[in-house]
Amino acid sequence: MANKGPAYGMSRDVQSKIEKKYDDELEDRLVEWIVAQCGAAVGRPERGRLGFQVWLKNGIVLSRLVNSLYPDGSKPVKIPDTPPTMVFKQMEQIAQFLKAAEDYAKDMAAVQRTLMALGSLAVTKNDGNYHGDPNWFMKKAQEHKREFTESQLKEGKNVIGLQMGSNKGASQAGMSYGRPRQIIS
Repeated sequence: MANKGPAYGMSRDVQSKIEKKYDDELEDRLVEWIVAQCGAAVGRPERGRLGFQVWLKNGIVLSRLVNSLYPDGSKPVKIPDTPPTMVFKQMEQIAQFLKAAEDYAKDMAAVQRTLMALGSLAVTKNDGNYHGDPNWFMKKAQEHKREFTESQLKEGKNVIGLQMGSNKGASQAGMSYGRPRQIIS
């Protein structure tokens, strides 16, 4: 945001709406999860939208987070020895975490939603690589396959469901819509 000039008129209104979507309580929950997942070595950000953004900006914390969700030996993101300081290197690091980094880096509320989705998937996967309180995230719905016997399937063919409705006793007698047709000669 530092590379943009002041916002006026409609631009300022749009920016204000984006900033109102940012959730401080969600920030706290995400920081707790990232620290629990990655370890204390990732540090903690200063409180607030700007501190959270600076913490995630170079992509190292995000890379460590996504790597922590994989078993040893199959880490998808290469983490450099020194954190990148040049903007394009930071963007490359974030791009490894998320293909559309530019879109999300401008909208921290979208970054939060993305991290929430990642956390939910990690809890749902339940493969032993998730660390932290599983109650921080909602589990995604999973398949619940049902098996029916032949007799249960035959019984179902004899039932008329309520959604099929009924036309018993229905007619259009006495119904009129609008005026009758006028024939002019």
